[in-house]
Amino acid sequence: MGPPLKLFKNQKYQELKQECIKDSRLFCDPTFLPENDSLFYNRLLPGKVVWKRPQDICDDPHLIVGNISNHQLTQGRLGHKPMVSAFSCLAVQESHWTKTIPNHKEQEWDPQKTEKYAGIFHFRFWHFGEWTEVVIDDLLPTINGDLVFSFSTSMNEFWNALLEKAYAKLLGCYEALDGLTITDIIVDFTGTLAETVDMQKGRYTELVEEKYKLFGELYKTFTKGGLICCSIESPNQEEQEVETDWGLLKGHTYTMTDIRKIRLGERLVEVFSAEKVYMVRLRNPLGRQEWSGPWSEISEEWQQLTASDRKNLGLVMSDDGEFWMSLEDFCRNFHKLNVCRNVNNPIFGRKELESVLGCWTVDDDPLMNRSGGCYNNRDTFLQNPQYIFTVPEDGHKVIMSLQQKDLRTYRRMGRPDNYIIGFELFKVEMNRKFRLHHLYIQERAGTSTYIDTRTVFLSKYLKKGNYVLVPTMFQHGRTSEFLLRIFSEVPVQLRELTLDMPKMSCWNLARGYLKVVTQITVHSAEDLEKKYANETVNPYLVIKCGKEEVRSPVQKNTVHAIFDTQAIFYRRTTDIPIIVQVWNSRKFCDQFLGQVTLDADPSDCRDLKSLYLRKKGGPTAKVKQGHISFKVISSDDLTEL
Repeated sequence: MGPPLKLFKNQKYQELKQECIKDSRLFCDPTFLPENDSLFYNRLLPGKVVWKRPQDICDDPHLIVGNISNHQLTQGRLGHKPMVSAFSCLAVQESHWTKTIPNHKEQEWDPQKTEKYAGIFHFRFWHFGEWTEVVIDDLLPTINGDLVFSFSTSMNEFWNALLEKAYAKLLGCYEALDGLTITDIIVDFTGTLAETVDMQKGRYTELVEEKYKLFGELYKTFTKGGLICCSIESPNQEEQEVETDWGLLKGHTYTMTDIRKIRLGERLVEVFSAEKVYMVRLRNPLGRQEWSGPWSEISEEWQQLTASDRKNLGLVMSDDGEFWMSLEDFCRNFHKLNVCRNVNNPIFGRKELESVLGCWTVDDDPLMNRSGGCYNNRDTFLQNPQYIFTVPEDGHKVIMSLQQKDLRTYRRMGRPDNYIIGFELFKVEMNRKFRLHHLYIQERAGTSTYIDTRTVFLSKYLKKGNYVLVPTMFQHGRTSEFLLRIFSEVPVQLRELTLDMPKMSCWNLARGYLKVVTQITVHSAEDLEKKYANETVNPYLVIKCGKEEVRSPVQKNTVHAIFDTQAIFYRRTTDIPIIVQVWNSRKFCDQFLGQVTLDADPSDCRDLKSLYLRKKGGPTAKVKQGHISFKVISSDDLTEL
């Protein structure tokens, strides 16, 4: 069973359809009338708009003609260019378009059963974290008999025009589609998680390892049902749609329809001087202006392949406007890559996506205020909502996406479409359970772009540890809702930090109230003991306070280990010391290398310190070889840290 479905305007498709059939009438949607308000907010369209049903536009209308991916789409007189690209991308993966266009065969026109046709359709969108069903009638805006917005070159096909109308209804009117990016639209059609890759910044043509890492990610995304598109930037408006030397169009979005690593046979290895080639297949949704470089239909490489070779290698093209190109040429020619990962289903029962709805709110009580503004507002920044997640292993890519609630439906009231939003990421203590109040020792691990788009994201390879993500609006003191999503191939256990400090209880009363909070960062352990010249030392830390302890990752084969391990402890008294132990990880029995014992009093200096390791037994125990560098901050205000 899939996720619950929300009914937009509480309209039930089957009930409305049966009522129309019973009354022998065609549906006219009272919530999205065929009038100017459904087209624009506060302006009129030059020329006379006539709303027509498909059977009044052409003979033998159909929702889908043949294969949904085989027809070119056009944006029309007032169409939205990103919409056409998104339609083309959606059509690549059947699992996506059949969800957006549910029961498409049941919705199809049947000339043999015209009495069963009621002029009503329904489509589904992923709208701010919920799958939402939108019901529409089939009245479409036309001028002189031609569709005003997008249409198919198969003139009796209407799936994209009807889908566009349903999307316009969801967002308020057709004009609301202006300003949406292609990734916004694809995400709303599919529920995927979008990431934009700057191909030039990634230096994929220069760094071979990065290029093949990119190929691996694209291959995994595509085979898991993701959607990928790419474009070439144009420096100015005059160069939009201008053809490059190799037949590609600037400022134009191409859809990836296949990706393959191909092992060449013995004969072809001799021809191409390579055992394998990395290839991508792209499609121009307009069905023209194809690639004319290597591996194109007119190229020497393509002519070297027989029809049998192409079939065996999988280098086939099922659509006009499709073409193959090598990974090298792909990286060299395209500037921007939009990767939309399919995150709807857990893989082997393991969640790859964590998501949470939240809001920025204003309250008279500073401790309850959750709208602190961006990082520049140092006094209020940490009043924002805070979310913690755990990366269990080093080197995993984590994609963080922050989406604000779309305000387009309020544009008539003078509200802006989007606020300027962004987020900050901090690496925090390994045992952090409560909200951050000051940033003393936390590492600023990343920051998103701050911009007035609907969604901002950050993609990073993160080390093992805990991270706190702080979503913000640029200005403080404003209210709005947001959706935070985090994608990783390892579970990260996203959760909100709501408490400022440990709660006081009867148990605290019996044992004594907590009075001191202490943060410690152990930067390094150096010059560690090594009994034999060829001995391998794999050090790790154990930081203890009473019965609580934190263990660092093991550092491999070094006597000069960099840890940057952080921990935080709440103590009833400074008589409970903090003990930092250094151990050597061994196969059968770990070896104790030394420790330091700290009172960590609030009056102590907060600067970086270095102490020699000692044997067990307290601060006066015998000195051992090696020392650690650390920073300790203590406070008797439990909400300071």
